[in-house]
Amino acid sequence: MNNIKHDDPQILALILQEAERIENTIDLVASETHMPKSILEEMGSVLNHKTIEGYPGKRYHAGCEHVDVIENLAIDRMKELFGAEHANVQPHTGSSANFAVYFSVLDIGDKVLAMELSHGGHLTHGHFASMTSKSFSFQHYEVDLETELIDYEALAKKAEEFKPKMIVAGASSYPRLIDYEKFSKIAKSVDAYFFVDMAHIAGLVAAKLIPSPVEYADFVSFTTFKTMMGGRGGVILCKKEYADAVDKAVFPGTQGTTAVSNIAGKATIAKLAQESNFIEVQRKTMTSAKLLAKNLAEKGYRIVGGGTDTHQVVVDVTAKGLSGSQAENTLESIGIITNRNYIPKDTGRRASGLRLGTGPISVRGIEDDYVVQIANIIDKAIMNYENEEVLDGLKKDILSICKEFPVYK
Repeated sequence: MNNIKHDDPQILALILQEAERIENTIDLVASETHMPKSILEEMGSVLNHKTIEGYPGKRYHAGCEHVDVIENLAIDRMKELFGAEHANVQPHTGSSANFAVYFSVLDIGDKVLAMELSHGGHLTHGHFASMTSKSFSFQHYEVDLETELIDYEALAKKAEEFKPKMIVAGASSYPRLIDYEKFSKIAKSVDAYFFVDMAHIAGLVAAKLIPSPVEYADFVSFTTFKTMMGGRGGVILCKKEYADAVDKAVFPGTQGTTAVSNIAGKATIAKLAQESNFIEVQRKTMTSAKLLAKNLAEKGYRIVGGGTDTHQVVVDVTAKGLSGSQAENTLESIGIITNRNYIPKDTGRRASGLRLGTGPISVRGIEDDYVVQIANIIDKAIMNYENEEVLDGLKKDILSICKEFPVYK
């Protein structure tokens, strides 16, 4: 990093501090992971120089002979990995991928049915704070408040009454499996497009550990970080009949040039995702999530949805006398990084939940005994959130685990 040191030592110092923070904390943020060094290098490479408006073989600038090959590699690998008819690898983010899907087949004001945010949905699924709600007419389905699972009969009834042009499945904090076949049948019954946002679970789908939506959905979006373990960026998969509409919605519809370095990262993670190490990390991610949920439940925490089928564990912390924000801050003080989260019963602005994800600790190779220890530490910290002496001791325990399992060896 000598060039950064020469040009901007202040930024270099912050990069090094962030690297130290990553190594010395346990990351349980469900939307994060630790990417391979190869992808870090790609995303900081000379590929950042190139402007590439358009698609391979149909660019608006010269000098694209190498980047065309990179983008085609990313497209072909994503199609092969997920068994998709078409892939667009240009979206900057998962959110921009979602916008492109909407605008590919919907007109302004069209009706869309998606999951309520506090019940597990995402901001881009029509939340009032998102531009999606300004562009389209959204209604939201909810989980059953007793089981905290999707009620497919209620969903079908709502679809019949609302008659949306698109139905969205997928979530940012729903830790159970989704029945894509049922969703598809409901969408077909009201002549609606079926769109799945699998940003959180794409790595588990790629490893064939949980069902894939690709067979059933007209459109599927995902991010290449989170469980995919790659760099930042979004991808859209779709049926061949929608390929042209999707491509036009991405460019020139919602983006100009895209980042070639990010596309290289997408190509590489699609390659790595077909290797045994990736699949084993995904398997460990799921077993660690179940182990974490089990141990927290045994300590009196209510696990939203009754458990987990994915990388996520959503925990109601109110029985312990804390809000989600207080729990998040307490855990951060000892070196465990999480995020507060709304849960289905929340009605105000105060989040009662804590969302945990086991992807990053699985990349580090953290073993089962240590996952149990982390659950114990979480509980002890929350139960002693005002006891600085106890918290200081727990911080040392977390640092010891981090030293045992470094991110970058």
